[in-house]
Amino acid sequence: MQNNESVSLPEDFHGVHIHFVGIKGTGMAALVEILFHKGAVITGSDVSERFYTDEVLEKLGLHAVEFGAENITDDVQYVIYSSAYKLDKNPDLIEAVRRGVPCLLYTQALGSYSSRAYSCGVSGVHGKTSTTGLAGTILKEIDLPSQVLAGSVINSFGGTCTYTAPSVASENTADAGRSVFVAETCEYQRHFMSFFPQKIILTSVESDHEDYYPTYEDIRNAFVDFVCKLPQGGEVIYCADDKGACETVKLALEKRADIAAIPYGEKAVAVGGGDFTVKFGKVENERNCFTLGLFAEKGEFALSMPGRHEVLDAAAAVALVCRLLVAYGKNPLDYYENIKAGLLKFSGGKRRSEIVGRFTNKNGAEVIVLDDYGHHPTAVKTTLEGYREFYKGRKIIIDFMSHTYSRTQALLNEFARCFTAADEVILHKIYSSARENPADFDITGHTLYEAVLATGQKNVHYYEEILDAADFAKAELEKPLGTEYPDGYLFVTMGAGDNWKLGKEMCKAAGGRC
Repeated sequence: MQNNESVSLPEDFHGVHIHFVGIKGTGMAALVEILFHKGAVITGSDVSERFYTDEVLEKLGLHAVEFGAENITDDVQYVIYSSAYKLDKNPDLIEAVRRGVPCLLYTQALGSYSSRAYSCGVSGVHGKTSTTGLAGTILKEIDLPSQVLAGSVINSFGGTCTYTAPSVASENTADAGRSVFVAETCEYQRHFMSFFPQKIILTSVESDHEDYYPTYEDIRNAFVDFVCKLPQGGEVIYCADDKGACETVKLALEKRADIAAIPYGEKAVAVGGGDFTVKFGKVENERNCFTLGLFAEKGEFALSMPGRHEVLDAAAAVALVCRLLVAYGKNPLDYYENIKAGLLKFSGGKRRSEIVGRFTNKNGAEVIVLDDYGHHPTAVKTTLEGYREFYKGRKIIIDFMSHTYSRTQALLNEFARCFTAADEVILHKIYSSARENPADFDITGHTLYEAVLATGQKNVHYYEEILDAADFAKAELEKPLGTEYPDGYLFVTMGAGDNWKLGKEMCKAAGGRC
């Protein structure tokens, strides 16, 4: 078996042939974009089923082929592979190992790439993708040489997962090592420990991925270790409103007093940092208004995204951009209008409060069909509360599919209480992970349904299979609305599973009016 721990990517990618195994994975497709813009020759293999990342690849003129040893030709110089595939199981990887072609796990490749730039890792249990997308959208308005890699398609990136500044794409920067690289980093199995950060955003820390981190302390300690990867004088930008993030930073500073801790959020000023203190403003005309301490005299910022959690993500992104401007000898106050414009141009991404359709029902009421990836009870609760505030005049129906048996079992009480902002709740079977055996758990989707009912919440419905709920959902969306819902319906599919199909079905039932 090949030892790939010491393998690293080349300094110059021009003409280097890299083959991606599992190329349709979101992170993999994003890295393909990054290396493509650096001049690499890309090929890749995956399953034949079509994913939204196929469109990302096709924009680059790339198409995935099916797995096979014949994909590893004499021209292939490196192989990057998804953690879903094993060196001794996948035919592409078996052949690459036989030929002695250097093979890197995705996270290792991302880490290797990060080591040669001024890299910033966006981390946390919640909000990583939105925060990364927000940072990239602001950087598009700023004169810094930057590349950004998000964990999903970002609308403001032009429907891709990455942003590459023209100066980086053409390599006109005087010092390539000073170009900025901002990337979403994953805590699962400590994957982010392969990353080489100069700055870190820490949005939140709480129990998750219970199959790998059985206790809160386990996952917290992983984040502590990641923060401690910062170089001397490195900066961690953390959410002062999140208890776990505050505790993590405190423990990291006990080990590394040289690290600079920069808080953001409502409580930022209380812990000694007022520059990124958030003051929430009005929510009207489907906009979230807020101010940040550093720019308070300049005026408000606005975000066309629902939820206070999105404002906090925006504050984190602004804080990162400001600290990057300082690192480049620039005054952030000179960039207020640029930052303001960037925030307004952010409209989310794939499966992140994504509006997948709008139609008018037979009674003349507007229905917005929205899809979101939220799969942790805290994310579900805060996102729904954000929708309730943002879409004040709409009746909210949520269809939720829990992801992984281990998470559902460990956080059952939290899940049972996370839907209170919705008017109607539809639940399904648990969407299992390949790394779990359902027989090992004494829990089902119906267990969650019963737990929600036990809290006293009414209007909760259970359908084992996703599309079994279609007739019920259609009927609900055709009911006449009272005066408390003058704006119509908001139909939300939420979770890391495939219940997004129900939202598509609602659009289809509307006769293509989405």
